[in-house]
Amino acid sequence: MSKKLKLSLSMFFVIVFILGFLMGAQGKRVYPSNDNKEIYEYLKTFSDVIDLVKKNYVDEVKDKELVYSAIKGILESLDPHSSFLTPDMYKDMQTETKGEFGGVGIEITVKDGFPIVIAPIEDTPAYKAGVKAGDHIVRIDGKPTKNMNLIDIVKMIRGTKGKPVALTIMREGFTTPQEFKVVRDVIVVKSVKHRMIEDNYGYIRIVQFQEKTSKDFDNAMKELEQSNKEKPLKGVILDMRNNPGGLLEQAVEISDKFLTDGLIVSIDGKKKEDSNMKFYAHKKNDYVGPLVVLVNEGSASASEIVAGALQDYKRAIIVGAKTFGKGSVQTIFPLGDGSAVRLTTAKYYTPKGRSIQAEGISPDIAVDSNIVRGKEKGMVLKEKDLNKHIETDKPEKPDKQGKTEKQIKTLDNSNNKNTADDDFQLAMGLQILKSWEALRGK
Repeated sequence: MSKKLKLSLSMFFVIVFILGFLMGAQGKRVYPSNDNKEIYEYLKTFSDVIDLVKKNYVDEVKDKELVYSAIKGILESLDPHSSFLTPDMYKDMQTETKGEFGGVGIEITVKDGFPIVIAPIEDTPAYKAGVKAGDHIVRIDGKPTKNMNLIDIVKMIRGTKGKPVALTIMREGFTTPQEFKVVRDVIVVKSVKHRMIEDNYGYIRIVQFQEKTSKDFDNAMKELEQSNKEKPLKGVILDMRNNPGGLLEQAVEISDKFLTDGLIVSIDGKKKEDSNMKFYAHKKNDYVGPLVVLVNEGSASASEIVAGALQDYKRAIIVGAKTFGKGSVQTIFPLGDGSAVRLTTAKYYTPKGRSIQAEGISPDIAVDSNIVRGKEKGMVLKEKDLNKHIETDKPEKPDKQGKTEKQIKTLDNSNNKNTADDDFQLAMGLQILKSWEALRGK
């Protein structure tokens, strides 16, 4: 077979692959029409570029690498959350939702060409090493990260358990970048943590929304009630600070535990039959007592769904800092070779119709995350700061609940000496629970 024939066949299969991908993504057959003639014209340009690369590039390039790179480029040009997952990356993602994976334990995105930490996952190597939300990772093992794509960044950070990785970080307050050596480990994320913070007052922290979060929450509530000598709790603090999100259905189930009925979250996308969904609470809820929810700039996605629903129904008082603002839904489309496409397909809205996308949830009582004695101030990163973020298309409706947002600039810590690590947001939450009847009525 001649070289020219081989090249022509190669181009043919590449174009067939891409057309197949486009048809698969639409979920139905695509026929030439006035609406899609333009895509075929541009596919000819795409084919010409591949032809040029194959003929003239200085090194040999594999067809698979060319096609994968083209798909990555398409998806990464859309928004910060759409991406192409190689077969290995797709397997890792499936493992993550089960709460166990290899790496250092950080949720990252890309802004201005650099990887940015959305939040370190609690009790992971990165968290213990001092990595903070908002950190710019400028080098990994000495290699500059400028203009690297997210997939390659993740590959560099992950690795064999016990092997260190050097993260060179620039942070607000640093005069020069500083290196953090983090030893990789198998990251086992415990989704739910709990303890009694005082007699009659329980504390539950949701680190991430995983497959067993709802079940773990139920066990936590039972243990708190047992610790309280089987007496009803006078109040509960639900802590979702630095919770990067996770599984939508788990966020719905957690919200349902505090609500008796009504809409929890609605999803609105282009494909009405697939993407437009509404999730409702059931008649029976698990906890009816006073509730305070803690959030901050690292609270994103699924945690914002919970906070938004509880706030709309005035079921809880939201305390802390304005949340990250990721109100978009990503759908995973598996492909035939074991890879997958992670595509933004919809936006979600709170029960009152508020879009969280690039807006976030504003707390009822705002307490600066940096009011923590002896802790460094970190940079604040929000969804709206990300390149090509999706804008909200539904302006927030005027608040009909008469809610006022209070900015707490200084707090008296004299009555909160039993709150660990001078955590002012937690201290404020506890004080609200103690004053619940005065603030909200029985």
